[in-house]
Amino acid sequence: MSFDAFDTKKLDAYAAQAKASWGETAAYKEFEQKAGARSREEEASLAGQIMGIFAEFGVVKNTDPESDEAQALAGKLQDFITENYYTCTKEILSGLGRAYAAGGEFTENIDKAGGEGTAAFAAAAIEIYCR
Repeated sequence: MSFDAFDTKKLDAYAAQAKASWGETAAYKEFEQKAGARSREEEASLAGQIMGIFAEFGVVKNTDPESDEAQALAGKLQDFITENYYTCTKEILSGLGRAYAAGGEFTENIDKAGGEGTAAFAAAAIEIYCR
């Protein structure tokens, strides 16, 4: 499976945007600590892995977002973010879910990984998971 859907050239732009928005938060400080020792290749690998989770959402996107499979994927995404980036609370994950389906590059990239509608489906599954 190819993860060309995630343009790794944009990692710097995403990082700058995240720092501007959340640079003073504990989660961002944790992110900086974890990311500080990683190479560009490791960052690209993690980007591919997270897009792989969205590809998995794409496989089940025609099911109920409340299904066991969809809910397991929401948990898998939360665990992946916590392990590799920052402690992803349900509050943070809920906000991410809304961003995934809000249009723009997040939505486009997720839909490229899992097919059209994947971002909206993942957002719905995440919303249920975070209740």
